[in-house]
Amino acid sequence: MSSDFESYEQDFAVLTAEITGRIGKVPKLVGDEKKQMVANIEKQLEEARELLEQMELEVREIPPQSRGLYSSRMRSYKQEMGKLEADFKRSRIAYSDEVRNELLGDDGNSSENQLIKLREERAHLLDNTERLERSSRRLEAGYQIAVETEQIGQEMLENLSHDREKIQRARERLRETDANLGKSSRILTGMLRRLTRIAARVTSFSTEISQEKCKSNQPMFAFHLSLSSR
Repeated sequence: MSSDFESYEQDFAVLTAEITGRIGKVPKLVGDEKKQMVANIEKQLEEARELLEQMELEVREIPPQSRGLYSSRMRSYKQEMGKLEADFKRSRIAYSDEVRNELLGDDGNSSENQLIKLREERAHLLDNTERLERSSRRLEAGYQIAVETEQIGQEMLENLSHDREKIQRARERLRETDANLGKSSRILTGMLRRLTRIAARVTSFSTEISQEKCKSNQPMFAFHLSLSSR
């Protein structure tokens, strides 16, 4: 897992270094050459964003006890990405030497005033752009928190649903156990009653046999007595 993250890190470092070098060249270019350079940078910035997304997915798969270090590195990369995008926007607004010469022309004072005014307007535009970027980042962070909260809520609902099913199954097993115990109790009660009746019959039968033996022994005892008297 961490090996994939480190591989994305290396690709991100190489890509951002290339973007930084190309951004520095934009103000010095004009015409089609500048347009081509801008298009290339935009493409590379998109690739860098995709790498950040892949890296973020990898961080989510890392165990919580090891995630802190990677999360800190991700924040650093996101800040670097934001700085690159801001530099790129500034480079597109910056004027090349050729544009400055055209603005100065023959009337240096008038052209200089125009240049100062344009610079002020550019600074104001950059300030507004940065504000929009900060607002966009805050909105994106809020959206991410909302998505994560929704995912946590769904997981909790699923866990509660599973727990409810387990409780219902436990209740059903308890009811079945109660029913089986009641049935067993009735069977044992019946068996005890039958055993009691059988024991009573055996006792009665034994008493009868004892009485019969006593009756049969009385004549013999009398016979022996008569013999002894003779």
